[in-house]
Amino acid sequence: MHDDSASCAMSFTRRQFTSLVAGLAATRVARAAPFVPARDPQVVAFAPGGTMVATGCSGLSDGKFPPRPHPDVRKCGVVAVWDVATRKRLFRWETFGDFTLSTRFKIVDGAAEQMAGIAFRMQDEKNYYYVRASALGGTFTFFKVVGGVRGPPLGRNLAIAKGVWHTMTIECKGTSIRVLLNGKEAIPALDDKTYSGGKIGFWTKSDSVSYFTDTVIQYKPKEILAQLLIKDALRKYPRLVGLKIFASPGEQDDLKVVASLDPEEVGQAAPPEAKQVLEQQGYFYGRGNETVAITLPLRDNNGEKVAAVRVIMKSFLGQTEKNAVARAMPVVHGMENRIQTLKDLVQ
Repeated sequence: MHDDSASCAMSFTRRQFTSLVAGLAATRVARAAPFVPARDPQVVAFAPGGTMVATGCSGLSDGKFPPRPHPDVRKCGVVAVWDVATRKRLFRWETFGDFTLSTRFKIVDGAAEQMAGIAFRMQDEKNYYYVRASALGGTFTFFKVVGGVRGPPLGRNLAIAKGVWHTMTIECKGTSIRVLLNGKEAIPALDDKTYSGGKIGFWTKSDSVSYFTDTVIQYKPKEILAQLLIKDALRKYPRLVGLKIFASPGEQDDLKVVASLDPEEVGQAAPPEAKQVLEQQGYFYGRGNETVAITLPLRDNNGEKVAAVRVIMKSFLGQTEKNAVARAMPVVHGMENRIQTLKDLVQ
């Protein structure tokens, strides 16, 4: 992922967050969301009247979309909110590089554990950082999880009053991580190169009952490599009429547009020829009144097909299929030189 120069703030009040997580969970019935494959019965949260549906997963998103929710909606972090009528996604968690997050939290109850925290720079369920406050243990601690193995705690013994609102702040800039509790530095400043970006989530453990409110994230929006490749190709080949990259962002996702000269096309289903060039040998050639289109496979540094690219160019008198392919190949090869894996391309 790469940062651009713009900055944004994402903010949730308690009322807004509850409307996403708890309010939508008012109807807690096992139903299938219209956007989720029928092979998995889903428990999701529906808004009153069924106008919106929220899908989530327990703890962390593995990048699949829509994800498989936890059987207990109360333990879900919202990963996406969808409009039932239009079947369009209204909301989805961002991936963050540098950011400053501030949230108020209150630990309410729990017999085995009384904890609240924030997980950040999450790659998947086995690789992430998190900071957590423990009312029972009287600790405020940072952990790093790599390959599902939790590293040693970094923090201090600190009384965390139950039933009281506290403010946690996490600031990530490059490899630097700062953590504050109630406006004071509670953990010594850290420098860690393991994760440069990832998702952010609310964290609890066991039977902890914790509330979060007034959450604000200040950050620079990130642009996936696929979209950067599109922009760079256009700068190098300004006479291109159209350029799209088709890929499956998650293992269970259908092939779709992940980057395009036209941002409105991102997320649309890929045409059959994109799938064909990935599953078979060769390319696909199409011709319009004034244009030609070549769809070619896009390979990673191991030579494996990870995506498909459609290059649309103006045709000319005497244009042949052979020279159309010759014109499109340098565009695709220029992209391949910068791709290590599919994950690098789409995340």
